[in-house]
Amino acid sequence: MARRLASISVDLDSLPHYCRIHGLPESLLDARARGLVYTTAVPRLRQLLETVGVPGTFFAIGEDVAADAGAAEALRSAHQAGVEVASHSFSHDYALTRRSPESIREDLRRADEVLEAATGVRPVGFRAPGYTLNAALYEATVERGYRYGSSTFPAVPYYTAKAAVMGTLALLGRPSRAVLDSPRVLLAPRTPYRPDPARPYQRGSGAVLELPMAVTPGVRFPFIGTFALTLPMPAVRAAYRSLQGDTFFNLELHAADVLDAQDGIPPELVRQQRDLRVSAAHKLERLRTLFGWLKSDYDVVTLRDAASHLAVTV
Repeated sequence: MARRLASISVDLDSLPHYCRIHGLPESLLDARARGLVYTTAVPRLRQLLETVGVPGTFFAIGEDVAADAGAAEALRSAHQAGVEVASHSFSHDYALTRRSPESIREDLRRADEVLEAATGVRPVGFRAPGYTLNAALYEATVERGYRYGSSTFPAVPYYTAKAAVMGTLALLGRPSRAVLDSPRVLLAPRTPYRPDPARPYQRGSGAVLELPMAVTPGVRFPFIGTFALTLPMPAVRAAYRSLQGDTFFNLELHAADVLDAQDGIPPELVRQQRDLRVSAAHKLERLRTLFGWLKSDYDVVTLRDAASHLAVTV
């Protein structure tokens, strides 16, 4: 019987990136709010992982780490404690796939440089800003020598909701800086695969293994933090059970999933980012339950270790 693996990863997007998504001025954020991901969310996440007894992978943004010595120290400490630190690009530019190949390569190079300086180890994994891949970005990940990518998110409800929100914000005169991916992503494999380098949402023989984030069979409902933390528990249980036939479960979270309005986040952002209205204590308790399910049903490993195991079978 195939070994059943699960991974828990967290995108360490700082709050300025949420302002960009919602078309809000970053001037809303004071220095404390800008640093909340590393001063508050990362310690909460580390404590949660340690309490449940499972490893994790943190996807860090090079620009955030380069600008904050405290962020670099937090990553160094997490790495020393066994957390994998992977790349979430340098600039977290949602339009990264629209840049020239040279600019894409430079962005990834700078991220690797910053994260290696912080942890002493060069990242072996990559997640694209906004989950958006194309041939040029995939080629850059191959050139950087990554073992795996984890950017594919073929979730129909998420894609539809994102398109609706972006359209609404445009009509309101404060357009989002997010980018809507090609609808081809909706037909991408939902289980680990080797991409076609020219069409990375199709199977092929690419050197960098792709580990899609969890979406359910059929309707392809996303099983990520935002949804798993805010939906009624019976719906979460049903979605989780529908994924039990897969041999790999890739649970993706964001650092904001363990923050709330009481942490000093501006009310303008809280109004737009609805999950911030849910208390951090409630969300941490829900995550503790989800992590416990994974620990009971799977071998929970970092994405790096999952990629090493799956590379010989995919």
